[in-house]
Amino acid sequence: MLFIGSLPPGVGSTLAGKSRQFQCCCHRESCPCERGSMLRVACQTTQFISRSLMTTGTSHSKGQLPDMKEGNTFIHVNDVRDRLRAIVGASTNWSDHVQAMEERKSLQSLLVNKQEDLPPRKIKDSYIEVMLPLGSQPQIREKYLNVYNNVRFGRILEDLDSLGVLICYTHTKSDSRQTSPLSIVTALVDKIDLRKHLIYPDCDIKLTGHVSWVGKTSMEVKMHMLQLHDGAFSPVLDATFVMVARDPENKRPAFVNPLIPDGPEEENLFKQGELNKMRRVAFSTASLLKTAPTADERQVVHDMFLNTLDQRTVSFRSRVLPSNSVWMEDTKLKGLEICHPQERNIFNRIFGGFLMRKAYELGWATACSFGGSRPYVVAVDDIMFQRPVEIGSLLFLSAQVCYTESKYIQVRVHSEVSDPITREHHTTNIFHFTFMSDKEVCHIVPQTYGESMLYLDGKRHFDAAIKSRNGQNGSL
Repeated sequence: MLFIGSLPPGVGSTLAGKSRQFQCCCHRESCPCERGSMLRVACQTTQFISRSLMTTGTSHSKGQLPDMKEGNTFIHVNDVRDRLRAIVGASTNWSDHVQAMEERKSLQSLLVNKQEDLPPRKIKDSYIEVMLPLGSQPQIREKYLNVYNNVRFGRILEDLDSLGVLICYTHTKSDSRQTSPLSIVTALVDKIDLRKHLIYPDCDIKLTGHVSWVGKTSMEVKMHMLQLHDGAFSPVLDATFVMVARDPENKRPAFVNPLIPDGPEEENLFKQGELNKMRRVAFSTASLLKTAPTADERQVVHDMFLNTLDQRTVSFRSRVLPSNSVWMEDTKLKGLEICHPQERNIFNRIFGGFLMRKAYELGWATACSFGGSRPYVVAVDDIMFQRPVEIGSLLFLSAQVCYTESKYIQVRVHSEVSDPITREHHTTNIFHFTFMSDKEVCHIVPQTYGESMLYLDGKRHFDAAIKSRNGQNGSL
């Protein structure tokens, strides 16, 4: 097995030996039902994936995996959520959610008092491969298609969120019990870097991932997405998530298994995780909500202000819009979602992937309306999940363009919930999306001090996204 992205090459030989037989719901190895057939096909493809990555043999123009008689284990994308429900003992029926959560309270005694009581893990212990067979199983394409007959990126965000949680449960699993006492949730989407503008709707996709760094109660997860096209897999995106573990009632932090690097490759991954943590702390400390802009940033704001003054009046109050510019206030789009139980996660709160999909789609619509052409997402970064969204809440989404440069559009989406009974409002997320248009876009001009801070914050996120993107492209 050849590993993609940052996973150490030496790990592949170890994992290649870990194969097992999938069974369908009938619990028979030879089952005539559709699900049994699907899982058998799934098990047969991984060996071909390895050979496709390491050779330049037969070309499959539509990106469809042929049947193979043997292969390594991976998970079908439709089974990820089922596995998560089994791990935490969640019910598939909304009517049973109260009883299921009450039963989880009894798992409190299984938590340890210190991290040292948990066995250490290696990076390869949490490695997972998930297949999204858009080419070999056309019946699942409908869910993923957008109006342009490409894959909806919002659906990919949902799959990444589920995969990240499953990877962490794999890292913390215990051989002595099936149900985990941990409640693992997404705390932060650190960054997602896109390497391609388009994701083909008729080519199989592989998602891989593993834990790359561990603190006391948090874990960093690296994930990669590849797509089979013309007989070979090519990278589509790289993602870094931060997950946190909490007790069975999701009320307080819980310890997770420590990570012990095995070999120089894993040591480099772990060191990079430490650097990522320090970078996040530094970025948060320098937030414009906490500290004043730098001298250079203050000069940028003042220059923009002077550029909007009406030269005929010589007054600070008379403002005019420069040519080829748009007031920031005029770029807003808003949306409202009723949080129904169908969008719940395994802990009976609203699924974080659903929130990301809705925010992304509103952000895309904002960039499309502003730029006047189809935008392409190039980066997602710094999505902090500040508080959970309860079922029954009203979810308010507000998107606006906060920075532009050349063909790039930086969009910020603010998410808040309202309790329809108490009428209390709380911010749940701030989303940052970097889009690229087909043509040059107008300049964004703030009018107030608050909008100027949004402009500077947008520029910071844009600069970080482009820096990460350029560094990544340089390593291809």
